[in-house]
Amino acid sequence: MKPFIDIASSVSDELSQILEAAVNDPDADEAPTLGSVRRIVYRAANGEQLKADRLHFDQNRSLLEEIDDLIEQFGDEAPAIDFITVKASESLTRTISALMDTGASTPPTLGMVRDAMLHGLVARLVGDGIIDPDEDETLQEEIETLISRYGQDTVAENFLHYE
Repeated sequence: MKPFIDIASSVSDELSQILEAAVNDPDADEAPTLGSVRRIVYRAANGEQLKADRLHFDQNRSLLEEIDDLIEQFGDEAPAIDFITVKASESLTRTISALMDTGASTPPTLGMVRDAMLHGLVARLVGDGIIDPDEDETLQEEIETLISRYGQDTVAENFLHYE
């Protein structure tokens, strides 16, 4: 089983949202780095409106400190995408939880979740009314995306998302 080292887990939700907005900005000429996102946060701290979210003034300073700490540790050229917190959707969380509830001796990996989904887990969860029937294709895409980014041997529990 592949150990899961998620540097994004130490990033606040607020900063993760800003990083994600920068990564998903269609007008960006280059992939954002911690340094370029720091400039965005700095401008917001100095009164400019921040697109990513509506921050209270006091949050700007702590976000600057947080991103400065990341830059000190990883450098200002570190890709911003590496620091975005990734969590499973509600339906994938339910799917992972259902597999965890089977009492297996080892925690399920992303690959095990995909295999279980391909072998009827999603159909069973739809039949039980736990997830919507329309979500099968979306769930497949989501698990494939997680596997392509983190590998099939990564423990799936790390991506659970409860609201």
